[in-house]
Amino acid sequence: MARKLPVGIWAAMGICLTAVLIAGTFGPLKPYVQAVKPQKASILATTEDNGEDKLLNWIKSEAPKRNRPPVDAVIDRVWKAVPGYEGRVVDVQATYLKAKLVGSAPGSAEGFPWVYKTVKPKISLKDLPNQPIYRGNEAKPMVALMINVAWGDEYIPSMLGILREENVKATFFFDGSWLSKHMDTAKTIIGEGHEVSNHAYTHPDMSKLGDERQRQEIGRTEELLKKLGVKNVWFAPPSGYFNDNTVKVASEYGLRTVLWTLDTIDWKKPEPSAVVAKVAQKVGPGSLILMHPTSSSQGALKGMIKAIRSKGYTLGTVSETLSSDRIDDRL
Repeated sequence: MARKLPVGIWAAMGICLTAVLIAGTFGPLKPYVQAVKPQKASILATTEDNGEDKLLNWIKSEAPKRNRPPVDAVIDRVWKAVPGYEGRVVDVQATYLKAKLVGSAPGSAEGFPWVYKTVKPKISLKDLPNQPIYRGNEAKPMVALMINVAWGDEYIPSMLGILREENVKATFFFDGSWLSKHMDTAKTIIGEGHEVSNHAYTHPDMSKLGDERQRQEIGRTEELLKKLGVKNVWFAPPSGYFNDNTVKVASEYGLRTVLWTLDTIDWKKPEPSAVVAKVAQKVGPGSLILMHPTSSSQGALKGMIKAIRSKGYTLGTVSETLSSDRIDDRL
């Protein structure tokens, strides 16, 4: 039979237990008692209050404001084939890790290290019916200089010098009969990093030619470009004259037909200042600007470049301007 403990002993034990609890809460045993307690509540509190997680939550909340949807290529009633443009989305995890690395805080107004992933459009130029192209996508802040070359070369060296000085790459469209006599000049242009393309052979009105003659015009110039090691993708009809057969014949050579958005009409010999003023007034994102190696364009070239850049546009080749590649993640 179990022996009952005296009431005095029970009372003494209760006093001791109370003393231990008080010491564990307020006294010297507190660190030990806290250390052996279950840690779940403590971990959750750390997770909620941790500055790094506040940063991650802020990035997640801000990301939708900075995302840009891609733009599909379309056939426009006026501009015909218009290329698409890549979108972008914030790479949340990469941005979070980079922000931690450089010590950026939530709400940083300037210089926050956003990291983006591009999103390709579902429809690109190659998915569209083969129609001519007059401009790039208006969402892309890039402009191209199209320099059609069919006569003379006296202004080309100085124009190349300006382009080099301004770090601008243009696209030169060569008339084949000119090219056959100026291969060295063409090599210099290519050596400077410019794009070169096809402008037919004898500068004819392509719309008045039969299919076979159109093939000859495009094909002969294409052969000369191949001798220069050029893999060409564009055909610019002389004077802008073409028909549906021109577009079809060009496509047989793997070329898309390209025209222009803005014409300097420099062959009429306007004052360079007038050319600059026209470009400054009418240039827009995706513009293809037509010019020639003339005294007017030579005199206007530096001012044109300055006017284009003052509007926030980057200058590129025709291929760069008409590509769907995204170039600007600053906005």
